[in-house]
Amino acid sequence: MFFYDLGSPYAYLAAERINHVLPVVPVWQPILLGGIWKATGGGSWALTARREKGMAEVEARAERRRLQPLRWPPGWPNNTLTAMRAAVYAQKGGRAVAFSLAAFRQAFAAGRDLSETDNVLIAAAACELHPNAMLKGIESRVVKDGLRRATEGAIQLGVTGVPTVAVGDRLFFGDDRLEEAAGAL
Repeated sequence: MFFYDLGSPYAYLAAERINHVLPVVPVWQPILLGGIWKATGGGSWALTARREKGMAEVEARAERRRLQPLRWPPGWPNNTLTAMRAAVYAQKGGRAVAFSLAAFRQAFAAGRDLSETDNVLIAAAACELHPNAMLKGIESRVVKDGLRRATEGAIQLGVTGVPTVAVGDRLFFGDDRLEEAAGAL
């Protein structure tokens, strides 16, 4: 299982290659990183003195992996609640991977803020999810509860950040641990 939040640039890096590195396509499980931090007392490195160094590291990794140059969304890190609800809605329709890749690319290749619903809807349209259906889905109790349950489940498994790949009872945290997770499979 691949745990991610659309606001994480390291999760973006992992998402761009996970289906090629792992010998099987994992279940893509959207979780709310803010919920993980609330439960564990964690927080974003982007709000610390490590911000500039971390951003430079993400940019260098993207370049090494031949991804488009990173474009940081204005005000990053942004509130991803709406985007993560959209990912859960897409998951329920079997489009978690397509939607999530489109949303990650909106955020980190196009530099669009996913706290703005219109940018989430652009990602939805890219994978043929109707905007009106997406808007209704984002607000539905089933989707809201689904995101909460997924986040709580991740906490119970011991997930402390994203990206995390779970292989059995082993957790591999970080986009640089995909090969290790592949070896465990």
